[in-house]
Amino acid sequence: MMYNWFECKIKYEKLAENGMNKKVTEPYLIDALNFTEAEARIIEEITPFISGDFTVSDIKRANYSELFFCEDDAADKWYKCKVVFISLDEKKGIEKRTATYMLVQAEDLKDALTKLTEGMKGTMADYDVTAINETTIMDVYPYSAEKTDKPEFSATNE
Repeated sequence: MMYNWFECKIKYEKLAENGMNKKVTEPYLIDALNFTEAEARIIEEITPFISGDFTVSDIKRANYSELFFCEDDAADKWYKCKVVFISLDEKKGIEKRTATYMLVQAEDLKDALTKLTEGMKGTMADYDVTAINETTIMDVYPYSAEKTDKPEFSATNE
């Protein structure tokens, strides 16, 4: 399945630890077909979790080729990993390096590298992990078709 990721920033007032309201802007990642759908989906996903008003202050495309999710409760951070694939240009006889970005849900930096390495098992291409950085992404919402969705036309309709 091909994902089309958008980073959406949500601006709202959050109750700080000192009991005061504080304006915050938090990034979320959402899978959508276009900017319009990204905005609609993030509003739908976020509404149950934010009391009071909020605005979608920014939406931009996110260039992640792969995401590695983790079910562990401790894995509450998202790490952006720069992976460089190495191939040989047969004609020129030189090494070709292609950078791509992947997002890994992990507990810490070491855990992110471990999970990335596990996720890359079985990859035939040579690659180097050249950077891993913790992101400020709060949550990720991949697209999932609900089981209640019924196709408009099905093979059994006559």
